[in-house]
Amino acid sequence: MSITLTIIILTSIISIVAMSNAKMKGELIFWPAVIKNNNQYYRFLSYGLIHADYIHLSFNMLALYSFGVFVEDHLFSAPYFFGARGKIFFLVMYVGALIVSTIPDYIKYKDIYGYTALGASGAVSAVIFAGIILQPNLPIRFMFIPFDIPGYIFGILFLALSAYLAKKGTGNIGHVAHFFGALFGIAFTVIMVKAFSTNHVDVLSDFMKAILSR
Repeated sequence: MSITLTIIILTSIISIVAMSNAKMKGELIFWPAVIKNNNQYYRFLSYGLIHADYIHLSFNMLALYSFGVFVEDHLFSAPYFFGARGKIFFLVMYVGALIVSTIPDYIKYKDIYGYTALGASGAVSAVIFAGIILQPNLPIRFMFIPFDIPGYIFGILFLALSAYLAKKGTGNIGHVAHFFGALFGIAFTVIMVKAFSTNHVDVLSDFMKAILSR
């Protein structure tokens, strides 16, 4: 079974159970003040296993499945960038994104007990943008738009919207996690391909060429 499907199954089971178990949800949720005062650093990971409701869960898992299988099996793995090590790099990226995407919110809210967050959006964003940086013209389609949007256009709009909403401070939605998860996915992919790829390519150069050749 792929890493992507394993994550989806595990996350779905835990999320569904936690939706009807407030104590379990409270033990797993990202809670900066509790992390600081009780040293519960596991929350930097566990929050990604729970979601607010079925819509939140479905949206994240559908996005992860749509991009994750492609990135894991067709970009990171053989015969492309990391060969047999592709799945390991994919897992490291996903876990790393869960941690890194919450650090800005931890710094901001570590003394505010009222702030909590949950959901795998930061890690899912990393997977999406890993796919975009390697395949910038990857066609993306939404149900309400009757045509494909190139991946890099979607990426620009996503980052711009996330930055705007984060600055505006819309509720407790993790827009900052989305934004930093996306940046982590890009940075991780560029650095790891340069350092460990079986194909010696310049990801950023190829990205620009792909865009300019359209």
